[in-house]
Amino acid sequence: MDRQKTMLPIPDNVAEIEDYMKRRIGLGDSFDLGVRKIKILKKDVHLYYTNGLCDTSFIMRILMEIVHINDNEKYSSQLEKIVENRTIHQSVEIVETMDEVVDQVLSGLIAIIVDGETEALIVDTRSYPGRQPEEPDTEKVVRGSRDGFVENIIINTALTRRRIRDERLRFEMNKVGERSKTDIAIAYVKDIADEDLLDIIRKEIKSINVDGLTMADKAVEEFIVKQGYNPYPVVRYTERADVAATHLLEGHILIYVDTSPSVIITPTTYFHHVQHAEEYRQSAAVGTFIRWTRFFGILASIFLLPLWMLFVLQPDLLPDKISYIGPNDKSSVPVLVQIFLADLGIEFLRIAAIHTPTPLSTAMGLIAAVLIGQIAVDVGLFIPEVILYVSIASVGTFATPSYELSAANKIARTFLLIIVAIFKVPGMVIGTTIFILFLAQMRSLNTPYLWPLLPFNFRAFMQILVRRSTPGSKIRPSIVHPRNRYKQPT
Repeated sequence: MDRQKTMLPIPDNVAEIEDYMKRRIGLGDSFDLGVRKIKILKKDVHLYYTNGLCDTSFIMRILMEIVHINDNEKYSSQLEKIVENRTIHQSVEIVETMDEVVDQVLSGLIAIIVDGETEALIVDTRSYPGRQPEEPDTEKVVRGSRDGFVENIIINTALTRRRIRDERLRFEMNKVGERSKTDIAIAYVKDIADEDLLDIIRKEIKSINVDGLTMADKAVEEFIVKQGYNPYPVVRYTERADVAATHLLEGHILIYVDTSPSVIITPTTYFHHVQHAEEYRQSAAVGTFIRWTRFFGILASIFLLPLWMLFVLQPDLLPDKISYIGPNDKSSVPVLVQIFLADLGIEFLRIAAIHTPTPLSTAMGLIAAVLIGQIAVDVGLFIPEVILYVSIASVGTFATPSYELSAANKIARTFLLIIVAIFKVPGMVIGTTIFILFLAQMRSLNTPYLWPLLPFNFRAFMQILVRRSTPGSKIRPSIVHPRNRYKQPT
């Protein structure tokens, strides 16, 4: 049944409304759904609410003001207007259908209904359970703000509004999910964001047809970009309010999903995923050094093991001065198998660390790294060089700012290792070419994934290589098609 075609008007009898709420949402069956019945000027007034999602202190104050109507007003046929006037809250809305009443009550707002009226007053007294803003674990900085996003969309938009107090900043709210009715906000700066991209995102979000979005922003991403089994991320996530605000001012469009502590940044390229807030919390020179170090770590996470494997298979490729590279000890286990086993072991450690209680995770990591690794070398399962190079590649993986990108780079590294083991030098050349072509053909919401490298843009590419100081960064990235190119007033 299509709910959009069966919008039921609000009956003018509160008994019918109560019966509808019992049938529709389980009023009386679910302990967290309630109704407060009072008589005001000889008329029945019902207040519907959901325990745990409402601020009880606000509701009590509203009830006290409404009850005082009996002491200060005479009988009136305009009781609803009097109640609306006495409702001491900044957010009061009038709705005319039961579907709207149900949706709002289940979202944590309260509905006040007066007998004989076909309208309901919706008051925003939401107080969602959740934690206070704190620094995200995955985006820590030495210097900088410590207030990261949380699972409450209202707090998240407020953290952004605090940083961009511009009258042109917009948050468009949508409800998605037939059963979950998840709040999704599209954030953009009106005179900067590209209207065509904004229309695409609006259309994609409104076309989402699903029971619920229990996985929040990740489920929304899969509906919007339709990524399939492509491992490379085509949108960027951030849990930092300052990073989100920076992208808004560059012309990006952000998607906030309630119950998620991260926001989606669109559109993004490969190089958006390799930048970190720490680079902008240091001087331009230090920030550039950190960035190059991170680039080196990312390249090592992809190409170091395949290159070493190639030199193991063809030692004659090495110049005499570095001919020591390669295994010095013999092992009955093939080198490729050793690499895969060591890589898999590190992945085991990562997964175990996530599921291990924090006080024990450090001890578990030390035991696994020192004892298991050393014993594996002693018994001949691994040669020391394998442990060394797999460890360096793994450190490069952890140096990648984007967790999604680091996981995708692991898959690319595995592909290169296999093709090098089979075809040696031609395999390295062909595999690297396929890898680059694969990234080059990708598009994130009609944005070339390898921009500004492919297609090449010298000015933008230099900003990738060298972190400019804030006064020297005057032009917004052209890839987002900003309506206003200049960051600083002219």
